[in-house]
Amino acid sequence: MKDNTPRVTSLKSYLQHLPQNASEAIVSTNFAPYLISYLGFSTTEIIPQYDTGGGGITDFATRRNLENDIFLQTKSNPFLLIELKGREINLTENSPSYKATVNQLKRQLLGNNCQAAQWGIINNSSHIQLFRKHGKTIFPATTCIELTPDNIDDTIALIKTKIDKTPKALTVTVYNNKGGVGKTTTTINLAAILAFLGKKVLVLDFDFNQRDLTSSLLNINPEDGLLEKALTDRNIDLKSVIRPYIYIFQTKKLKITFDVVPADPKMAEYPEFQYNSQMKIFTLHRKLDLARYEYDYIFIDAAPNWRFPSQLAVYAADVVLLPTKHNNSFSLNNAATAIKKFLPQMQNFKKDGTPIALPIFFNGEKITQPQLELAQKEINQILKNDKNLVPYFYPRYTNAKKDLHIHHLPEYAIIASAAFACVPAVYKSRSAHDYYKDLAKEYFLQ
Repeated sequence: MKDNTPRVTSLKSYLQHLPQNASEAIVSTNFAPYLISYLGFSTTEIIPQYDTGGGGITDFATRRNLENDIFLQTKSNPFLLIELKGREINLTENSPSYKATVNQLKRQLLGNNCQAAQWGIINNSSHIQLFRKHGKTIFPATTCIELTPDNIDDTIALIKTKIDKTPKALTVTVYNNKGGVGKTTTTINLAAILAFLGKKVLVLDFDFNQRDLTSSLLNINPEDGLLEKALTDRNIDLKSVIRPYIYIFQTKKLKITFDVVPADPKMAEYPEFQYNSQMKIFTLHRKLDLARYEYDYIFIDAAPNWRFPSQLAVYAADVVLLPTKHNNSFSLNNAATAIKKFLPQMQNFKKDGTPIALPIFFNGEKITQPQLELAQKEINQILKNDKNLVPYFYPRYTNAKKDLHIHHLPEYAIIASAAFACVPAVYKSRSAHDYYKDLAKEYFLQ
């Protein structure tokens, strides 16, 4: 179907002509169609009032037409959802109505009819923000930007560039400023289960002192300086240090593989000033540019501190996964510190809204009811000081339904012993396989 829709090349006049108090209906009629056209979608690629399938009605859904699949006709597999508000709704970042609108968009993106959706926008013509959806993980792709006649064309051009070149990967850094919470075990087994499920996975060992991930998976002594060169020399690609991990299920005649960047022993000897003189905070993030279009998931195992390598690892992430122990108050308080202090530092540097924290989970060890109540008491004390942390500790909690659920990953001897055999526990134990599959479903798989 040929479409002769004229493309909008500037939004400046459309923004200027809107009334100061433009209602949602006026924004929807007098602004949104031109915004969508500027993003490159034609009239046959747009459906207003789209039923997301359990997530409510979104104002606009869009998708590029395929040869025998005109979106306006098939109404299937939307690519981008747009939730509009009137100018009277305050979409300033972190305002109550902003948070409500973001949650509304997230519900829409997770609707049954939107499993293929990869982007979402909130907009009231005064503010706009782009969100990325990868599986069931939703995170910012821009900050919430105030629109003016001077910046609107550049802002929407930035959004268009992002959606036109959608990355394949979700980058996840596994981090807690407290050691002994099972970061490496989590990283290895999440990577292994996702590879088993057919995903292409890259894992980076960024704990240069311990190097547990490298020894647990590869059983090698990586050559000193290889990763250092790849990070500091712009002419050396990160691919040069990648090593494949291969596991063959003899009974199933099945070969599973994922890629590993081993830790560099030489970098364990670096004083802090040497990192700062040879690398920038964005070094690892930029080195992963190509990998983001090749892999489905990139996992980074960060050291349990806030030195420069951990900052590199967190800066490079879209999202940060925070394992904790229910019986270790330090791990809970350190998770809160990461969410309140460390991640915002990286967001300020990065200026695209990431990285954001995923909700915490309890990693390992059986939990009795008295122990759970003690952990909840500790968490409630943390939340008493900062109610904005509630979604990160109790993700299902609402005013109407005070659900204190925290995902719990049990610990079994097989998980710990598997490391000595250089085999992820999920490949040796059905129980471990199921536990980590549930963990992947909790955070990543829709």
